Amino acid sequence: MRDRVRELLAAHDPRTTDRLEFLRARFDAGLAWVHYPVGLGGLAAPRELQRVVDAELDEAGAPDNDPRRIGIGLGMAAPTVLTYGTEEQKRRFLRPLWTGEEVWCQLFSEPGAGSDLAALGTRAVRDGDDWIVNGQKVWTSSAHTARWAILLARTDPDLPKHQGITYFVCDMTAPGVEVRPLRQITGEAEFNEVFLTDVRIPDAHRLGAVNEGWKVARTTLMNERVAIGGAAIPREGGMIGVVAETWREHPELRTPELHARLVKLWARAEALRLTGVRLRQQLAAGDPGPEGSGMKLAFARLAQDISGFEVELMGEAGLRYDDWTLRRPDLVDFTGRGPGYRYLRAKGNSIEGGTSEILRNIIAERVLGLPSEPRSDTGPWKDLPR
Repeated sequence: MRDRVRELLAAHDPRTTDRLEFLRARFDAGLAWVHYPVGLGGLAAPRELQRVVDAELDEAGAPDNDPRRIGIGLGMAAPTVLTYGTEEQKRRFLRPLWTGEEVWCQLFSEPGAGSDLAALGTRAVRDGDDWIVNGQKVWTSSAHTARWAILLARTDPDLPKHQGITYFVCDMTAPGVEVRPLRQITGEAEFNEVFLTDVRIPDAHRLGAVNEGWKVARTTLMNERVAIGGAAIPREGGMIGVVAETWREHPELRTPELHARLVKLWARAEALRLTGVRLRQQLAAGDPGPEGSGMKLAFARLAQDISGFEVELMGEAGLRYDDWTLRRPDLVDFTGRGPGYRYLRAKGNSIEGGTSEILRNIIAERVLGLPSEPRSDTGPWKDLPR
């Protein structure tokens, strides 16, 4: 693997090669995600060898693909396209997705279908080789910068709600797609609402079989939870690192009680990080399972506890807010803003990617084997109360 990296660097010196040209060359060399198939940015190699590639390229000063900006594409769209896409779809979408030339967003949640995602009502009606889509989506990160979206729409209202859904790739530049900002408590408009009015999507952009979109969506959702809760970070990385640095630099803020709490938070953060390492090792053997829900649940609670501790540690300074100007950012920057921002933004961690309540149900039923909750929504979707 190191020899392949050296060959790439010899042919495309990162000091003199255009950034995008280098990223394309890296993809074509199979060093983008080495566990992917040959010809699709990978070498069909063990997933753990990616660390070797990344370390070698980082040491050589090679550019990365700015993964935080394209996290939805990398963590959610790509695994789904790889699993359910046709060969033509894989070759069309994966390369520009990985290089960051095309940003992706997720058109899943709706005003009446958030935690109960399968209750979604956006309709897709077949019209020859196309589908005509009408509906509204909400809480859509990166919709204002995205070229493509992964979309769930109802194609058969006569079937039960989980069975009448189909999964599409939607062109965000198509006529009828309208993106409006949603301002958050942080002041930013990181999220959006998206209105779809007679949007035409070719059947060639369908992922999976008609009316089997829920099966496809589960792959996306499981990967999303791993991406949110199980991202690779170094020891004392992320928010716990920011708080630990503040603690070391400001001894005047310390008290024995705060010290005890910080040690517990540090230990939880390290335990979560190591659990994430184990989870990514399990991924090498197959698709993510419900374990990702546990990671995401623990991450959300920890992020909120750390951000709350930081505000308390900072005292009056923690109550100040750096900038409440309306902005539409390309990414979420937890460590680059102040403690007030982190405290407010962390509140969304228990909602995005599956609410903590829903994740507890998944863990109870699929990990602990507890009985499922009684359901009353088993008839045709069109007959369900809304």
